[in-house]
Amino acid sequence: MLLTLTTTHRPATDLGHLLVKHPDRVQSFDLPAGAAHVFYPEADEARCTAALLVEVDPLKLGGGRKNRAPEGFALGQYVNDRPYAASSLLSSALAKVFRSALRGESRDRPELAASAIPLAVRVPVLRCRGGADLAVRIFTPLGWTVTATPIPLDETYPEWGDSRYVDLTLTGTLRLADALNHLYVLLPVLDDAKHYWVAPDEVDKLLRAGAGWLVGHPERGLITRRYLAHRRALAGEAMARLTELRLADEPPADDSIEPATGEAAAVEDVRRASLAVRRREAVLAALRDSGASRVLDLGCGGGALLTALVADRRFTEVVGVDVSDRSLGLAARRLRLDRLPERQRDRIRLWQSALTYRDDRLRGYDAAVLMEVVEHLDPPRLPALEDAVFGHARPGTVVVTTPNVEYNVRYEGLGPDRLRHADHRFEWTRAEFAAWVDRVAAAHGYTAVLGGVGDDDPEVGTPTQIAVLTRADRDESAGRRDRNDKNDSNDRKEETNR
Repeated sequence: MLLTLTTTHRPATDLGHLLVKHPDRVQSFDLPAGAAHVFYPEADEARCTAALLVEVDPLKLGGGRKNRAPEGFALGQYVNDRPYAASSLLSSALAKVFRSALRGESRDRPELAASAIPLAVRVPVLRCRGGADLAVRIFTPLGWTVTATPIPLDETYPEWGDSRYVDLTLTGTLRLADALNHLYVLLPVLDDAKHYWVAPDEVDKLLRAGAGWLVGHPERGLITRRYLAHRRALAGEAMARLTELRLADEPPADDSIEPATGEAAAVEDVRRASLAVRRREAVLAALRDSGASRVLDLGCGGGALLTALVADRRFTEVVGVDVSDRSLGLAARRLRLDRLPERQRDRIRLWQSALTYRDDRLRGYDAAVLMEVVEHLDPPRLPALEDAVFGHARPGTVVVTTPNVEYNVRYEGLGPDRLRHADHRFEWTRAEFAAWVDRVAAAHGYTAVLGGVGDDDPEVGTPTQIAVLTRADRDESAGRRDRNDKNDSNDRKEETNR
């Protein structure tokens, strides 16, 4: 079975750094059911393709199955399509061969690993139970353009119809880690026949690989059931945990809007999932532009942003703060704190604290994020938050996002007097948010830049508002440090000359 991964990012050969596989060599890996090989059919500055070829040994695959015949006949465990059609065997090979890339880690190109790049994935033969339409429904909500071409039973006899296999091509601009995790989960989902016993730890694997996208996927129920081989107890546990994450995520964003039904509901779910991703990307971009390395996520909820921050090595210390112990527990589970290497775990802190009270632990950080937080406070409590964050903690940069209430008219089923979430105490217009930001900035010595996240409607603006507030004395302090460093360097030079 074969999978190819192509990029036109320049230089395209950076793909070798991201996959930690050199383009000039063929590399082979032992698998329980055969062997995997990685090679590059093309590799130059403009275009680079990595191929993963999995060779399955039917004797190895069938030898441990205790006479089970999944294909419905006596030799089915030895004579089947497993060596040729993409399945959970290919998913297992991805996990072993591209382990670092799946985690979003790259020692040589950390910034590129955290960035979306143009990608094209092709799986020439994929058993797809549900047909090409299901492949489109599964991958399209994740940002892929999907071409799923049914493979005929016999090209010589087209009247025989199509086989149960498709030729799958995915194109899009995504992080490589996201692309690989999509494939890791969804290839066996489409195949719907795992080659190994599904143990309880498969729930953790699913939630780990699905972090950031599965909770908002319109087909999450089908994905969960199939990935867990239709084992009801495990699927029930996974869905319960996904529900917890959905309720605690970000804190809850746009998810309590009165749902539409049928096809409209699926479209609305995709829009909201896309907005959550775009919101996180906008916040991460603002943090990177600020040059921050020590970051506070204030009101971190279930840890969606924390996961993205930890994946980017430029953030050397990441602190999640929330008043809810339950949310912090969800964040710890999402981050897999109990399984992380000590070096990684040392970068992460989870603190219980109320954002309306001064907390000395929060002082001295480069940046802080209030992502979908302020609207959960009663308006009379806002001055306390302003004092605690901008007056006492005083991070160099503060990134704030909040819903734009003017955009609510674009949500189906959301009446003029409804807020996006039951726990929202208010939602601001663009003018109200700008006035609040200007007042806070002037009162605490910050400068501010306003913007939006999501599709920009010419009448009502974007669904999410964002402000980046920078402490006015931060640049001056940095300038003084630079001048002092230069003076020290000149003094050393003069001393050397003397």
